[in-house]
Amino acid sequence: MRALVVVDLQMDFLPNGALAVQEGDLIIPSINAIQDHFDLVVATQDWHPVDHQSFASQHENQGVYDVIELEGIPQVLWPDHCIQGTAGAAFSEAWDSNPVAAVFRKGMNKHIDSYSGFYDNNKREATGLLGFLKEKNVTEVYVCGLAAEYCVFYTAMDARNTGFDTYFLAFATKPISAEGLEQAKVKLKANGVVIVNESEEVKR
Repeated sequence: MRALVVVDLQMDFLPNGALAVQEGDLIIPSINAIQDHFDLVVATQDWHPVDHQSFASQHENQGVYDVIELEGIPQVLWPDHCIQGTAGAAFSEAWDSNPVAAVFRKGMNKHIDSYSGFYDNNKREATGLLGFLKEKNVTEVYVCGLAAEYCVFYTAMDARNTGFDTYFLAFATKPISAEGLEQAKVKLKANGVVIVNESEEVKR
């Protein structure tokens, strides 16, 4: 069984969003075009409370993109984004989400961020994605969405580390920075994740 995991294709990560990924909208047609080639499609959704501690607004004398320690690990401070129930947290309407069998929300605990679709950043709480994929007898996981070197990267790493054959769909993701993407690819390859550069490689 092959599963496509679409990561955080939400309005706040798209152009004009609160934490926009440059050209993030350009990947949507590619994702729409490949979904029918998978046995299962699932999605992750950033779903933060309004007072999430990864928001710079929650810390006096700290600015956006400063790094602090949160729950014992480094934490980048972000603009307020993907707040529960807001338009920014909604999926893009340009994305055909009809094939999605399940949505796994993350980042709901205000005390810890959650980049991966599987766990929070301390790996203390699971989203349920792992159990769902195993129950469906998935063996191959293909990861796309936003942003490449954060939530897509960490989701792919956790997929690999939990035993799935894992594929990072480079043609269907965009990074916050080109440098960050290249560093992510090096780490992914070193951990056995396959980088897929062309959509035709998954249409089988």
